[in-house]
Amino acid sequence: MNHRRSGRKLGRDASHRKALYANLASALIEHGRIKTTVAKAKEVRPVAEQMITLGRTGGVHARRQALKLLRSQDVVHKLFSEVGPRFADRPGGYSRIVRIGPRQGDAAEMAYLELVDHVAEAKLPRRRRQVSEEPETEPQVEEEAPVEPA
Repeated sequence: MNHRRSGRKLGRDASHRKALYANLASALIEHGRIKTTVAKAKEVRPVAEQMITLGRTGGVHARRQALKLLRSQDVVHKLFSEVGPRFADRPGGYSRIVRIGPRQGDAAEMAYLELVDHVAEAKLPRRRRQVSEEPETEPQVEEEAPVEPA
């Protein structure tokens, strides 16, 4: 029975699952956005947000805790120097899951897991025409007041 057990197994044993979460969290911190399945995104999101919270607090102990999971000095450095300060005034909710439809091969539901303030340059809508800084105004025609007969 599986009473009071939370989390998905994702077809892996415990150590493989832990390594998967560490790799996905590292990739999210390094790149700002990753493409994965919805199930994996839902599972790794709390892990990544916990790492960002450690990055916000700073300190030697927090660095060691982050290094224990992420296992990469470069990623931990980026977490504490760039990502953590970026979310310093945000109380939580650093990431979002954006569903993008089924995968071609096996129809697994895919999603982007991205940091909230991460702006993807390629996904921004392009404007067809440039808007000048000064709005163009049409010349106003003054109408003469009608002359009333006396």
